[in-house]
Amino acid sequence: MSPPPPLPADQQRALEQAYATPPRAYHHFGHVQEVLARFDEVAAGPGWHQPDEVRWAILYHDAIYEAGRRDNEARSADLALEHLRRWPPPQALDGERVAALIRLTAAHGRLGPEDVDREAALFLDCDMAILGASAEAFAAYDRAIASEYRGKVPGFVFRLNRRRFLKALLAKPRIYLSDFFHERLDAAARNNLRRAINHKQ
Repeated sequence: MSPPPPLPADQQRALEQAYATPPRAYHHFGHVQEVLARFDEVAAGPGWHQPDEVRWAILYHDAIYEAGRRDNEARSADLALEHLRRWPPPQALDGERVAALIRLTAAHGRLGPEDVDREAALFLDCDMAILGASAEAFAAYDRAIASEYRGKVPGFVFRLNRRRFLKALLAKPRIYLSDFFHERLDAAARNNLRRAINHKQ
């Protein structure tokens, strides 16, 4: 698969500005670049049926992010559609598919493989690949999430909800929805989750 053309300069600036507002410890543009690296791994492995739609969804999936809000994903999907109208790409793109993928990220941890199609499973797993990263990378991610919530919710509430979320993930028969990521990252993710849960006791 040939590399995608670069975004127009004005669109790139607008996108990176969105990811910098407000400043974030984890959900910044560096996170997008990490998810794009997982996108490339899938492209070199099982492959994508709609690579352009998935890539666009990755670019915009956390563009709007304020810790504690419940509409981040919906607002990010709306921004993706707004930018799609403002800077239409050279190739035909299914904007509703892009928006649907972004909205699915609101359900991380609540979906099973039977709830999504193959492409959506791989997309969601790219976003959650950090769970199966090295122990050091996972710990840095966990600290960054805590930093984003600091001052937004009381510390004890964050710790309680975070531990509940991590325990729910660990209890699932599959952390990853796709076979591709399940086989590669499940064991490491479970080790990371156990350490994090024990640390939060």
